[in-house]
Amino acid sequence: MRNILSIATICAALVAVWYVGAVFLNAKWERDQAARAGVEIGWAEIVPATMSQQRPVLPAPHQVAVEIWQTTVDKRITSKRSLVYHGWITLSATLLGFAMGVALGTLLAVGIVHNRAMDLSVMPWVISSQTVPILAIAPMIIVVLYNIGISGLIAKAAISAYLSFFPVVVGMVKGLRSPDGMQLDLMRTYNASAWQVFWKLRWPSSLPFLFASLKIAIAIALVGAIIGELPTGSQGGFGARMLNGSYYGQVLIIWSALFGAAICAGLMVGTIGLVQRAVLARAGLAR
Repeated sequence: MRNILSIATICAALVAVWYVGAVFLNAKWERDQAARAGVEIGWAEIVPATMSQQRPVLPAPHQVAVEIWQTTVDKRITSKRSLVYHGWITLSATLLGFAMGVALGTLLAVGIVHNRAMDLSVMPWVISSQTVPILAIAPMIIVVLYNIGISGLIAKAAISAYLSFFPVVVGMVKGLRSPDGMQLDLMRTYNASAWQVFWKLRWPSSLPFLFASLKIAIAIALVGAIIGELPTGSQGGFGARMLNGSYYGQVLIIWSALFGAAICAGLMVGTIGLVQRAVLARAGLAR
């Protein structure tokens, strides 16, 4: 109960700050309109006016909530104006890229832990790959893949995989190396093979690290999918929705897409958290 009250208090404070920010940022437009009409207005007229502007600098929370409601509940999910429609397009690329990134990251981590040459050669490149700004490399990935006949969903998923594999590699390397020397010596005493050491010791020990990495990877995979929609001229997805809102000056469309993406990320991270509890409890690693 105390945690719920704390969260509610923080959310209420953020909403209050948001409303104050909306009033001050949107007040200039109201003053300019009044000046052109030769009328003087005070805060009593400015405050309510800033809450209902059609193209505000910063929309009020209730305006964003209404826009989300209208584009999710009031629109058919097959409509291109539906946020659910755009969400599914982005989500499909996210999940595919996430699966690719997890598979690649896990394989690289296993190789790095068990092969010193890979540890010395691959790991520095893995780290260096994340120093390149994704906004710079995303168009390059799209162009290269398009020239070899790959476009659409797979191209966007490739960018998600590029971003999401890194936390998996780092987390899994740490997890696979987490067993201490005494545990490894005990396995050698039992004459365990390399595969048995991996499956019976290293893999279970890495599960808490893996799930922590997956939570980061799934969120960043969503970011990659949205970024992948920007240079492709995609007609669907949260990225395309944001671009359309930017082109036509519809700030509410941009904010609704941002909140839609945040809600999707929260649901996916929460789902991984539930799976984590079940798996760790079954493996006897729950705390």
